[in-house]
Amino acid sequence: MADRRPGRASAGTVAAEATRATRRLDAPRISAPSVHMSLADDIGLRIVRGDYPPGSILPNEAQWTEIFDVSRTAVREAIKILMAKGLLASRPKIGSWVEPKERWNLLDRDVLSWYAVSPDRLQFLKTVQEFRHIIEPEATALAATRRSDEQMAEISAALRGMERATTLELRTEADTRFHLAILRASGNDLMVPLGAMIESALNHLFVLVTRDDSSSVHALTLHQDIEKGIRLRRANAARNAVRRLLANTDELIAQSERSD
Repeated sequence: MADRRPGRASAGTVAAEATRATRRLDAPRISAPSVHMSLADDIGLRIVRGDYPPGSILPNEAQWTEIFDVSRTAVREAIKILMAKGLLASRPKIGSWVEPKERWNLLDRDVLSWYAVSPDRLQFLKTVQEFRHIIEPEATALAATRRSDEQMAEISAALRGMERATTLELRTEADTRFHLAILRASGNDLMVPLGAMIESALNHLFVLVTRDDSSSVHALTLHQDIEKGIRLRRANAARNAVRRLLANTDELIAQSERSD
């Protein structure tokens, strides 16, 4: 197997990276008890948004310690977290470097969250939408045939939350609960972790496409059709209602892209 490690960085490259990562004088100190998690979140976001492209050698422990005013132990734990997510690899005498994107765990909730606020977020959210086209119509049809009374109550409660929401935040939260409840009601055990992992991306997607009253009213009607299909155990009606909702979301994403 070929050795994939990057070549040894020159002194100039290391210096440039150190300068690039220099801590702002007003940057807050990251405090315990979740210091390593906060540090991993900050570094992970920098990687995903392109501050450190694949192949880049990251600042070493001493430099990260200076940048964030944290201990070396916290740095090491943060690097371990990012390695577990597939973003980084590390080797003695070389340090840590950014792995190719195809090695990143894009279904990890943190990675999804970082992607959703990156400069490429619109393209990423379109990718999430493609994933929904593959998964949600059939998951919803399964929910219509398999859901329990308790699961139906959860789906209906989320719909009522959307209907009664007085803010975008409340509407988005209820919208996300609605779709995750349907995945759980499908009765397929693999749907549950998939739903949990894309929850953050769904939140950002719904914020993007929920813009004005007219689009919200139309989307709400489509959600009501989905709920009705599941409640009446009409699998095909529920499946088609989801497809109409996804097509509507596709159009709203396209409008957002044209307006940028």
